[in-house]
Amino acid sequence: MADIPRRAAHRTAKLASLPLGVAGRVAAGWGKRLVGQDAAQINAEVSAKTAEQLFSVLGQLKGGAMKFGQALSVFEAAVPDEMAGPYREALTKLQAAAPPMAASSVHRVLDEQLGRAWRKRFSEFDDTPAASASIGQVHRAIWHDGREVAVKVQYPGADEALRSDLRQLTRFSRLFQSLAPGAEVKPLLAELQERMVEELDYRTEADNQRAFAKVYRDDEAVRVPAVVASAPKVVVTEWVTGTPYSRIIADGDREQRNTAGRLLAEFHYSAPSRVGMLHADPHPGNFMLLPDGRLAVIDFGAVSRLPDGLPTTFGRMIRLALEDKSAELLDLLRAERFVQSDRELRGEDVLAYLAPFVDPVRTPTFHFTRRWLQRQAERVGDLRSPDFRTGRSLNLPPDYLLIHRVTLGATGILCQLDAEVDALDVIARWQPGFTD
Repeated sequence: MADIPRRAAHRTAKLASLPLGVAGRVAAGWGKRLVGQDAAQINAEVSAKTAEQLFSVLGQLKGGAMKFGQALSVFEAAVPDEMAGPYREALTKLQAAAPPMAASSVHRVLDEQLGRAWRKRFSEFDDTPAASASIGQVHRAIWHDGREVAVKVQYPGADEALRSDLRQLTRFSRLFQSLAPGAEVKPLLAELQERMVEELDYRTEADNQRAFAKVYRDDEAVRVPAVVASAPKVVVTEWVTGTPYSRIIADGDREQRNTAGRLLAEFHYSAPSRVGMLHADPHPGNFMLLPDGRLAVIDFGAVSRLPDGLPTTFGRMIRLALEDKSAELLDLLRAERFVQSDRELRGEDVLAYLAPFVDPVRTPTFHFTRRWLQRQAERVGDLRSPDFRTGRSLNLPPDYLLIHRVTLGATGILCQLDAEVDALDVIARWQPGFTD
């Protein structure tokens, strides 16, 4: 991992290949038009192939480009699943195949961050990493007071690589625009960039985790491990042992699946009003079910700061869609910048687009399944469907970006869990604007 900065020229060349590929496809599209092919279909083909190339290139890069690619999953609904599928697979392989740092590199980072006497702070330290991530890896250790701890160490050069990747990627806003023509892409990319750079300083992550741990201390349903020590590139937290959500997804029984789903939904919706922040990295690896039945949550590098809790706008949108109030729904979306001022949309089309997404609150208990989620993706991703056209006229304001990402991600986990959850009760209690 020490060679991340030295590969900058190679990384830049990879990223720079993106707009050239787009230009070639656009030229080919003009050629097809000259021989009388349908312009709308050609545009759809160009958009889909652009997405395929974008996902492919991002999937080959480590660090910043990979994190950026993960964040861009909010655009997946705008492209057919066969385009997004290979991209997700590439990211999964990349995550699993991340080469570990040499022990000497780990020790050097610990020397710099915790002082040369860092070994005295641990009674044991395992040089073999227990887990890896896009910009760091985790080691298991025993703190000097006997507590089992997790030590997250940032890869040397990860900060330079991330900043370089982000500078390159934000130059390609026109390319991202082709994936979501109705969205204001530049401010969205700026928001992504700002949030990702925040994750480089582990002291910020430690502060986030301390805030959550304080609120959830002695909580009956959630455990957040305490922070033991922190530095800009190292954070030490209590180690937790439980059943990872990935294992429950693979072979959990019905009771485990439902409990895991309910706890996750409750945490997602309650944290903003309880802590003033939303845990913004919804990944099965960050959640586990403890032997005492509580949910354990780890990795607080990405959060959305919501001092006033979740926006009432979301609650009102859900309620209006639930009550089939199409004209009021469209007025609300326009007022809150979810529709650009120059876009013509009909209330009934917007309602048709959003109504199926509120299925989970139409009944006291909802069964979240992969098939239900796939149907939604197919519906809004089908190039020929009216919902696809409506979706391309909608905008995602930057201040809603992380909330949208997390809600989609959490819903995805509930569907992977195949969980039956009383989502109506959770949303009625914790989502402002829903019962107003």
